[in-house]
Formats: sequence, structure tokens, C-alpha cells
Amino acid sequence: MSVSIREHELMMTRRQLFGRSALGLGTAALAGLLDRGAMAAEGRPGVLKEPHHTPKAKRVIYLFMSGGPSHLDLWDYKPKLNDLFDQQLPDHIRNGQRVTGMTANQKNGFPLCPSKYKFTKQDNNADGLWTSSLLPHTATVAKELCVVYSTFTEAINHDPAITYIQTGSQIPGRPSLGAWLSYGLGSANEDLPHYVVMHARTNFAEQSLFNRLWGPGFLSSDHQGMLLRSQGDPVLYLSNPTGVTGGDRRKQLDALAALNQAQYERSLDPEILARIRQHEMAYRMQTSVPELMDLSDETKETFELYGDDAKTPGTFAACCLNARRLAERGVRNIQIFHRGWDAHGGLPTEHESQCKDIDQGCAALIRDLKQRGMLDETLVIWGGEFGRTVYCQGNLTRENYGRDHHPRCFTTWMAGGGIKPGITYGRTDDYGYNIADEHGDPLSPQPDKESWTPGTMHIHDLNATILHLMGIDHKRLTYRYQGRDFRLTDVNGHVLHDLIV
Repeated sequence: MSVSIREHELMMTRRQLFGRSALGLGTAALAGLLDRGAMAAEGRPGVLKEPHHTPKAKRVIYLFMSGGPSHLDLWDYKPKLNDLFDQQLPDHIRNGQRVTGMTANQKNGFPLCPSKYKFTKQDNNADGLWTSSLLPHTATVAKELCVVYSTFTEAINHDPAITYIQTGSQIPGRPSLGAWLSYGLGSANEDLPHYVVMHARTNFAEQSLFNRLWGPGFLSSDHQGMLLRSQGDPVLYLSNPTGVTGGDRRKQLDALAALNQAQYERSLDPEILARIRQHEMAYRMQTSVPELMDLSDETKETFELYGDDAKTPGTFAACCLNARRLAERGVRNIQIFHRGWDAHGGLPTEHESQCKDIDQGCAALIRDLKQRGMLDETLVIWGGEFGRTVYCQGNLTRENYGRDHHPRCFTTWMAGGGIKPGITYGRTDDYGYNIADEHGDPLSPQPDKESWTPGTMHIHDLNATILHLMGIDHKRLTYRYQGRDFRLTDVNGHVLHDLIV
């Protein structure tokens, strides 16, 4: 049983407290859970008695583009590359950087590959953001976006890179961002999960996504994300079996809670308390989730905003619409995964399909939150685990090309939730290969707990900034496990105050 000594002592103290008042801990928990009105309004508190500082955001909606979208074809405009088509990437630009085995020994070397897409300057963005023709809808909300060109990571392959940005470690087993938020801040509504995950449909679902990416790691299991399915019951076993009524289910849970309580009294295992909470959550979700997924109360104007795809469960647009509905109902952390951005070959075909999936939904979500007065308190994030190379993988033509993984710089955008709107941050060199300073000279940013390079955003900096906007000092939200105090940002991470209102 992997329970820390500190948590064991904490649970013992609580048991003694409730024991003195002649009320078992599990019974007290059930009494609160059964008071639906009070708990739904107040939610369940986290380990923090109150936020470390005044939060600017109440919730996070994270739009994760799994596979690594090409910053060079979507956001990072590099017109000088058009004159360098098929020339070799200069050695001093790569500077010995590790590349994947997929391009390390390719016969044509590292031929430069300019984007085939037209870029347009968005004057509605204070910094004159350039956007690709692949994202016409997102371009219309440029004034709300903070676009960061200088995101970087050390991981160069998908699974460690996604695990790293989601949990703060390339090694599986750590809690996810959503689990840390649940642990620290708790839930704002006990009728719905504190952390909800959705997988949007895609035509290029190459990589698998493992549930540890939204898992609790070594935290209590009730901090894990809840995956909403697009087919059948949104959550497995949400519906009662034939012949079982709601009253029958209530009696079953009461009996099960009594058994779990007795087991807890013997073992003091806090996971048993988590199990009681999860069963009660499941019971409440039998009412709350069907109501959430029923879009019949949405207006014609809303569907026009999100597009016809929003009427089809599982599409990215439908997931975005459900994300807004979840946000309205007090869910603190919502994450939409969209797979298929790993374009080693045939990037134009794949990215055109991918952008068609996500473009209108992204813009609609921003507009919808804005018109409902929710954007200022909702942090929306868009990005992947890394970017893609400026050199081509495989055969190169002007109209068709592939790109390999590129962790050294890639683009992320944020909006709402205390983020400065209409700005860009950081820059890359003329090749879109290295983070650069204001003169275009390459920087060599390294994550370091003592120093930080202005104009850069390591993924630890991103997570530190997310927690800060939610009212959490990333250095102070810790959990002792196996003799060490762990945190989301490990021993690194700097809050990017330049991005915050």
C-alpha cells in the first residue's frame, strides 16, 4: 500500500477527531454527500485552506494537440525560407542538436522546407500577429490571444514529451496538472467531476493516449480525470441495469459505504475514503452528466458559432461546446485531446484535415466565453508536446513534405484567465529552429531553478504560470512521497509575469 507516513498521520488525526464526536469519518462524508444542494453549491475543498494569492482564473480549458503541430505552418511566419527551398540547414544552426532516428541518416540530409501556406498579419492583434491560411477562424479572435513562439522542452519523442508537459516528468507515475489542481483547490461542484477529459475525433489517430496522462499518480485516486466518452454512455456504467431503480442504487451504495467504512476503521487506508467519494460521485453523475450532454437547450446562434460539427458527439467542436457547459457548471479543469498532428510525411494533407477539425471550435470557444462574461476567469490554452522541424523528412516538393519532431522551439497560445490579450512573446531565428533574442541571435535557454532566460517558456514555466493564475504558488503545492516533497514543476519553473495582466 503506497501511503505516505504524513498522510497516514493526517488520516489518524481526522479519525480521532470524528471518533470523539461519535461520528465515523465515512458516515460524516456520506452525510455531506447526501446533502446535494449544499455540496453542489460549495463543492469539496482541496488541501489548501485558501489560495496562496488572489487567483485571476477560476478554471482551465486545455486544448492539447497531440503529436506536435507544425509551428512553421500555423503560427511562426518565416518568409526568408522561401528563397532557401531545398538548401541544407546550416550546421551552425543545428549545432549538433540530437535528432530522431527517422531523419538522422536520411540520404538527402536536412533540406530546408518553407511552408506552402499564406500568412496574413492580424492588425486586430496589438503585436501584429501573423496567422496561417489554415486557421481563418482562429485569426478572427487574434485580439484575445497571447501567442508564445518560444515554448521548449528536452523530450524529443512523443510519449515522454506528452508525459513531461502533462505531469512535469518524462517518467510515468507523477500526478497530472488536473490532479494537482484538484488536490490543491478541490472541486467547485460535487455533482460533476473536478477534472474532465475528452478525446476529440480525428482522421489521423496515430498515437495512443494513456490514462496516466490525466491520472493522479501518487495522489489519492479521486483526483484523477474523468474521461467522457462520445459514444454510448458518456461514462461507463452510468446507466442503471434493467430492473434497477435509483432507490435500489441508493440502498446498494449505502450498504457498500458501510462495508468500506468498516474496512477503513481496520486499515486506515485513505484510498478507501477516495472509493466512497467516487461511488457517491458516480451516483450524482447519473443525473448531472446526461443533463450536461443534452444540447437541446443550446440556441441556433450557438450552433452557428461552433458550426454543424458541434451537433455530432465526439467532434472537436462538440467537445469545445461541452467544455463551455462544464465550465458554467463549476468544473475546474477541462482538457480536450486532439490526436493526429504527427506529420512525418504528407504534412499538408494531414494538417489541413486537422485544422479543419479544430479551427472553428477554438474560435467559437473564445467568443462564447467572452460573450457570456466568462473569458476573464477562464484560462484557455492551446498547444502540443513539441513542434516540427524546418527541414524536411523524406521526399521534398513545394506542395508536399513531412517534418520531424522539434523540441527546441514551438508555439503555444493562451487566452483569458488573467493573460494579456493581443500580444506575442518570444521569437525564433529566421529558420524557426532556435529561440532567438531581439537581434535574431540564437539563445541557449536551459531550465534552471536559479535563473531564467527572458523571452523563453520552458514547459515547467508554462505549468508554473498556469498554477499562479489559479492562485497557487507552484513551489508551495507539494506532496511528500517516498521521502521527498514532489511538485508539478519538479525543481524548476518560473512564473511568466510578462504574460499576466
